[in-house]
Amino acid sequence: MDWVEGFYSRTGAWWGRAEARIGERDHRRLALLHEHAGVGPRRVLELGSGYGTTAAVAARAGHSVTAVEISDRVDYAAAFVKDVGSGDLTVVKDDFYAVRLEGQFDVVCYWNGFGVGSDADQRRLLGRVVTDWLRPGGVALIDVFNPFVWARWDGDTEHKVADPEHGYEHELFEQTVFDPVTCTAIDTWWEAGRPDDKISQSLRCYTPADLELLIAGTGLHLTAISVGEQTISLARQPGWHPLLREHHEYLAVLRHSSPQPR
Repeated sequence: MDWVEGFYSRTGAWWGRAEARIGERDHRRLALLHEHAGVGPRRVLELGSGYGTTAAVAARAGHSVTAVEISDRVDYAAAFVKDVGSGDLTVVKDDFYAVRLEGQFDVVCYWNGFGVGSDADQRRLLGRVVTDWLRPGGVALIDVFNPFVWARWDGDTEHKVADPEHGYEHELFEQTVFDPVTCTAIDTWWEAGRPDDKISQSLRCYTPADLELLIAGTGLHLTAISVGEQTISLARQPGWHPLLREHHEYLAVLRHSSPQPR
């Protein structure tokens, strides 16, 4: 996991001017938070908060938000803390495997990041969610990488042309490799003029069934998943195209109850 801080700091430097701004995705995430946790003021913890855009939107909506981010992307969040008005937003630059926070939260969010590292890393993080942060009865909203789509991207290489007018100042290449044995995507990036200087992220992908096996015994229970604009139950969904083909991640809605005795 030594690569995490460097990878997200470097890619944040590439894209920060373009992406460190509040957009439709942040408002969609707030709508999901309200759908699954209610609209009343909540104490919210956001893990891997990146530039802080979603945390800022949640704070502006009246929630008390603590955002934790290990990479230099967090430096962009300072502007949102100043600009959030009467909202309550605290940004912490730290490793969420080690950070110490006060009190418990009604909601723990991890947008677009769960799966970094091994199964053991994910279980260790989920253990912290249950033991240290999420109150009994609270909800964890966790984006999970969807193996059906990442597997389809195996071997793909994309050329990202620079677009300085919109803040994308670097010409980049991206290559995706999917390991079907470990269900892991390796996502590799490099600048067009520096093909020998590549950086990669490793993303463990989980089907909903695999996720239920991962969380067994943690005290978290998968109650629904949201894919695109739809929330579906965990009943069989044969041929359900949005999960099979259209979205590279889905939102897992996890409720916190006491683990069952063994």
